[in-house]
Amino acid sequence: MSVRRLAPPEQQPKDFAFTGENLAWAKATIAKYPEGRQASAVISLLWRAQEQHGGWLPEAAIRTVADMLGMPHIRALEVATFYTQFLLQPVGKKAHVQVCGTTPCRLRGAEDVLAVCQHRIHHDPFHVSADGDFSWEEVECLGACVNAPMVMIGSDTYEDLTAENFGKVLDGFAAGKPPKPGPQIDRQLSAPVGGPTALTDPSLYANETPAASSKPKAK
Repeated sequence: MSVRRLAPPEQQPKDFAFTGENLAWAKATIAKYPEGRQASAVISLLWRAQEQHGGWLPEAAIRTVADMLGMPHIRALEVATFYTQFLLQPVGKKAHVQVCGTTPCRLRGAEDVLAVCQHRIHHDPFHVSADGDFSWEEVECLGACVNAPMVMIGSDTYEDLTAENFGKVLDGFAAGKPPKPGPQIDRQLSAPVGGPTALTDPSLYANETPAASSKPKAK
């Protein structure tokens, strides 16, 4: 894991304010919690602030959220720097790629995915590509180990990646047509590749009567 720090001052906006729509949403979210527990909404509000600010979270937004929740700035900063879902410096306009580098993904080819990022985006993480469209970083487990290797872009995961199909994922974002999230091979969600591999003997179900075909008996 990398050290997570705020972007340098020259990249920080002077202030931050929610749009009218997002402010109304934030107030409704805060109201869901009992008096004295408003700080429980901090992750939700930080996430909305990040979405509003082009995909990354500036210090001004963290302070604004902390003030809205009546919590010390340092407490909101602790949350923002702990979770890798919060991006603390400018990111690509079209996609920021979070590459899972935990053991299952490494064993299944995460190095190939990282190599594509280094070749197509920038050699080093947390740098925006020359055209301003992409950025990338390596993170810890993103929870799709059975479909390793995988990445997260925004709130979607792209799984069962190879250098070739991951390149096509980036092509889709570059063209403004993001591909369908989930497995990028012929796999249904997290089911075995090629279909079921257990309990496939038809004789196991020979004495079963399909519920859909059963009819109520006449009286």
